[in-house]
Amino acid sequence: MVAMTGSRRTTVPSESAPPPRRDAADRPVTFLFTDLYSSTALYERMGDAAAYNIVRRHFMFLGGIVFGHNGMVVKTIGDAVMATFGDPIDAVRAALTMQSRIADFNRAHMGGDADRRLVIRLGVHSGGSVRVELDDRVDYFGSAVNLAARLRGQSRDGDVVLSHVVAGYPAVRLLLAPLPTRKESLRFKGFNELVRFVRVSPETGQSTGDSSVLPMPKRPLARPPPAGFALGGH
Repeated sequence: MVAMTGSRRTTVPSESAPPPRRDAADRPVTFLFTDLYSSTALYERMGDAAAYNIVRRHFMFLGGIVFGHNGMVVKTIGDAVMATFGDPIDAVRAALTMQSRIADFNRAHMGGDADRRLVIRLGVHSGGSVRVELDDRVDYFGSAVNLAARLRGQSRDGDVVLSHVVAGYPAVRLLLAPLPTRKESLRFKGFNELVRFVRVSPETGQSTGDSSVLPMPKRPLARPPPAGFALGGH
């Protein structure tokens, strides 16, 4: 991961690393994972510098949505974002906002070129995790994190993939009621049980709002992004 100017990252031997803090069972964390579909082709068509600039702008675009929905960007990996939320409804609203406003982003930054438009894959899951704080950075580990990432991998054609746990929250059910959804189930490698999830398809003709990059909220809705955010990389 490429760090922003002024950031500091050190390597700590595993035996001296601080013990992880396990999130309380009654306080699950909701994880939102994103990545770009066919980003390799984007770099091939546009060239490295131009494509990287677009990916960086897309990080700012997504970050504004995360912070605007009371979330925190934990890290970026390549062209992917990992974000956390305290309330599942905030995570789902953030994902749906990303889904609806990516067309605005494409109009503003891709010049209306359909061959170069960005398509975001989105997955959301909620559960307990291991929260690790090291050198002023936070990261999360565990099966809930892994499942959220796997669900992101099932996203296609601009849909949002929600675990049945997230889709089952009362507030989320109300939010999804008028939207085009489809229930599915699959077996994922490493998971013993059949994984149930809900696809939320993009609505036709949605999002005609402001196409500019979302501003950061003035009130402190969430912890500021970690040092590696907004530049991406491994």
